[in-house]
Amino acid sequence: MAVARPVWAGNLSFGLVSLPVGLYTATDSHTIHFHQLQRGASDRIRNKRINERTGDEVQLDDIVKGYDTGGEYVLVEPKELDEIAPGRSQSLDIAGFVDLAEVDPIFFDKTYYLGPRGKEFAKVCSLLEQALARSDKAGIATFVMRQHEYLVALKAENGLLTLHTLHWADEIRDPKKEIDTLPGKAKASDKELKMAEQLIGAMSMTWDPGEFHDTFQEKVAALIEAKKAGETVEKAEPAAEATGVVDLMEALRASVERAGSPKAGGGKATASGSSKAAGKTPAAKKRIRSAPKEDVAGLSKADLYKKAAAANLPGRSQMSREDLVKALASPSSRS
Repeated sequence: MAVARPVWAGNLSFGLVSLPVGLYTATDSHTIHFHQLQRGASDRIRNKRINERTGDEVQLDDIVKGYDTGGEYVLVEPKELDEIAPGRSQSLDIAGFVDLAEVDPIFFDKTYYLGPRGKEFAKVCSLLEQALARSDKAGIATFVMRQHEYLVALKAENGLLTLHTLHWADEIRDPKKEIDTLPGKAKASDKELKMAEQLIGAMSMTWDPGEFHDTFQEKVAALIEAKKAGETVEKAEPAAEATGVVDLMEALRASVERAGSPKAGGGKATASGSSKAAGKTPAAKKRIRSAPKEDVAGLSKADLYKKAAAANLPGRSQMSREDLVKALASPSSRS
């Protein structure tokens, strides 16, 4: 397996301590990418850089940045942007440390892993990670990467250092200016508030990110496989209608009953979109729970869907991969 290359390398400094570090991308995207084709043909559509005056294609090396001042463009070369930030593009200087609780979640943007560039600097890096973990603080800094300056928070997470890019204060929109229907302090009755709290308690669960997966991307993959086989797929259920104010109390009561009150011996609810998602019919739940295992566990979601379509399995388009495996292994689906 190839070792990942850092997306940025420089020196991390706090006080008089400095160590060379590298930033590594911490997340991936599993979005399914499509090519653009002309309708009715299989011809690729490609984007080109075209001079709007001459109509000629322009090579990337011949393109410069231009700022529109209204009457003319001010041209800026890429190297000029680097020259006005001397040293800063290789420097990550901690301005100070703040309590993590002080940084509102809305400020967090993208996450990177941070590691030392050289085993000889591992001790200093580990020392900083342990100190941040014990103090529950984050280091706040600014640095330049790819001709952009970033405000960042350096945190200790699971035994390593992570760097989170933050939004600047003037990038956070004022909700009062963006939303003209904010409820403010709309008064709820004591009964409504108590019932809402009871619903939250009934739906409480342990946070496990592994329980959640991108069901839409799975359905896109299943759609592609179905179209390859000349089959159709079931459309998603329409979105639920908005709850009326008059029906709010009844909707809350019904929600608590469906979620299962802990006092009534019901289990904890799980969120929709997880592999244990609620929302299936009682008959479907019974069928899935009682289904013995078969040799379909190793199939992809797309292949599972094809088998489900062939077996005319009801509700298959709404099932997770785990539920498809269980349902397809049942005797009724094989008959």
